[in-house]
Amino acid sequence: MDAAQLLQFAISGLTVGAIYALVGLGFNLIFNATDVINFAQGEFVMLGGILASIAIGQWHWPMWLAILTTIAAVGLVGALVDFGAVSRVRRGSVMTIVMITLGVSVMIKTAALLWVGPNPLYFDPFTAGPPLRIFGAVVQLQALWVIGTGAVVMAGLGLFFSRSALGREMLACAIDREAAYLMGIDVRRMVRISFVLSAALGALAGVLITPLTNATYDQGFTLALKGFAASALGGFGRSGSAIVGGLALGLIEAASVVVMPSGWKDSVALLVLILVLVVKPSGLLGGRAERRHTQAL
Repeated sequence: MDAAQLLQFAISGLTVGAIYALVGLGFNLIFNATDVINFAQGEFVMLGGILASIAIGQWHWPMWLAILTTIAAVGLVGALVDFGAVSRVRRGSVMTIVMITLGVSVMIKTAALLWVGPNPLYFDPFTAGPPLRIFGAVVQLQALWVIGTGAVVMAGLGLFFSRSALGREMLACAIDREAAYLMGIDVRRMVRISFVLSAALGALAGVLITPLTNATYDQGFTLALKGFAASALGGFGRSGSAIVGGLALGLIEAASVVVMPSGWKDSVALLVLILVLVVKPSGLLGGRAERRHTQAL
C-alpha cells in the first residue's frame, strides 16, 4: 500500500469519524444528564438529513437558512421527547426510560417513512466543484466541510462547558445531580437543555453527511450503533472520549476494507463495541464513574 492510499484511508476515516464523534457527543450529553442511553439519537441524525433535503431540494430555501432551521427544528424535537415522554417517568427505572427512547425511535422512523417514503433524499454539497487531489488522494469538498465543522463544533463545546455559566451548571449535574440540586441548580432545565443540544448535534451530523451518503428513513439505527460504539470506545460520560472514540472508530472502519470485503464495513462498529465491552468496559480513556440515579429529578 502506497502513501496516497494511506492518505485516502485516513481522510475517509476522519470524515466518517467526525460524524460518529458528533453522534457520540449526543449520547454522552443525555447519559450525563440522565444516566440513560438515548436510542433515539440516530433518528435525530436522520431527521436532520431529511429536513435539510426537503428544505433545500424541494422548497428551494437558501442553504444557510435550511440548515439553521433544520437544526432548530430537530432541537425542538429533542425538547419534545424530554417533555412529552422522558420527563413523565423521570422517577422510573433506567430500563423504563431506555425502553421509552426505543419507542420514540420507532415512532420517529415510522413517521419519516409515512412522510417521505422509502426513497433516499439528497442535496448538493455545500461547495460546488471537483474533488481536490492531495498527494495522490482524492478529497471531496464536502468531506472538508465535515471535518472542519466537526472540529469547530467540538472546540466550541469545550469552550461552552469550561467558560460559560450554563455549561458549568450542566457539568455539575453530570458530576453529581443531587449535589447540583442542593446548590440551587435547576436540574430539570439542565436535562431539557441536554436533550436539545443532543438533538441539534444529531441534526448537524445529518446535514453534514447527507451530500455524501443521502438520507433515508431507516439510517438512524446504523448511525446510532456507530455513535454508541464511538462513545463506548472512548469512554462513556466524557465528551473528549467521545471525540477520540469517534475518530478512532472511523479510522478503524476505513482501514478494515483492506483486510475484509467492503460489505463487512458496517459490522466493524459492532465488533469494536463487543471487544470494548469485553476487554475494557470503561473505554480507552476511561468513562465517568457510575453514579446513583438521584430522585432530585
